[in-house]
Amino acid sequence: MRETVHFSLASHDEVMYRDEADLIHGFNCLVEACLETESRLLADGFMTTHHHGLVQTDNIKALTKIQRYAYTRFFNARHCRRGSIGEVRPFTLSIEGLYHTIVALNYVNRQGLHHGLSDSAFGYPFCSANACFMSKLGKISPERLMPDELRYLYLPDRSSVPKSIRMDASGMLLQEDAIDTAYVEQIYLTPRNYLYQMNKLTDENWVKQQESDQTKSPIITLDLIETGVGDINVEQLLRNEHGTLNTNQLTDLALCKIIDTEYLPGISHGSVRSIYELSTAQRRSLCETLWKDIPRIYKKSTTVAQLRRCACLNY
Repeated sequence: MRETVHFSLASHDEVMYRDEADLIHGFNCLVEACLETESRLLADGFMTTHHHGLVQTDNIKALTKIQRYAYTRFFNARHCRRGSIGEVRPFTLSIEGLYHTIVALNYVNRQGLHHGLSDSAFGYPFCSANACFMSKLGKISPERLMPDELRYLYLPDRSSVPKSIRMDASGMLLQEDAIDTAYVEQIYLTPRNYLYQMNKLTDENWVKQQESDQTKSPIITLDLIETGVGDINVEQLLRNEHGTLNTNQLTDLALCKIIDTEYLPGISHGSVRSIYELSTAQRRSLCETLWKDIPRIYKKSTTVAQLRRCACLNY
């Protein structure tokens, strides 16, 4: 019997997704895993260091194993890396009750907002906020789709994803096709309520509503959802709900792009293809150089922790 489960998989020492191509393939692997386990995908949110999913499944262990294995193969081949990526055991949480489910959906869909990557839930492309109530909210599917004969390039090996789940020109499966939007829309009832839920601030009413469910599920909070993610400042995540972006600090994607396209080509006369081909000493030296160059050349700020994970210094 299917149960509703939230899960998250994180990597504390390095970024799991270095660019948009990685994020796209990560989502496609999740869709494939849901199909193989006959699970229903309700929501997803992909960050550079972790991702969240909300599914209805009777085998969450198999689902997360299939996704992680498929993505690890892709990431390692693309970035000249070895070994598994992310935690062996993802954080999972069974969810019961209407309001528990709504809060879990809200938090997963608002990942971009909470992590300061967009000023609304709808501004971040690698979460499922835009998949529901599309026609009623005036959203349209992309006109350009990936030709059928090229879909295999963006899917896991021996993929079973049917053509009814369309793929956009970037290679990403359409979230509105992959997610059980009909079920999610029944939970929110109206597009007006959906917009309200995506924009309202977290407060004590979220707790009171969940208590009315009278289930054994724990109260869903932001810090519970982010369990296992790592060094997360929940107070900052809650402040980010106001939609005020810090544009002075580089995002992980921007920093990885600087490393991979501007600094790596100059190392060993361009013979280095990936950050993973550098020695620990070379990565440490690169971090020291970037620490000086980021504010001077790019007029942005960074942190030691961000430099270490984007340069895979702890790998």
